Amino acid sequence: MSTAKKAAKKVTPPAENVRKTVTEQLNTSLTSLKVQLGEKLFKKRIKKAAKKLVAGIKKNPLKKAVKKSVKAIPVKKKAAKTVLKK
Repeated sequence: MSTAKKAAKKVTPPAENVRKTVTEQLNTSLTSLKVQLGEKLFKKRIKKAAKKLVAGIKKNPLKKAVKKSVKAIPVKKKAAKTVLKK
């Protein structure tokens, strides 16, 4: 009879994951700027830039796009000829 609780997995929000990837991409692409600014100032600026770039992304997961069905054009029926009874 153990009363130990299971460790809950830490779930990171989607915006945080995106911010991390943007930060990594900026770090790799702007290495020459890192030399000019210095390590500390470069990290601050990359962090601010990543935050502003990710600010417009919605935090809710995107829903799958629903395909619009093509409306069928109804075929016009020709007027039926009246049949004369004998």
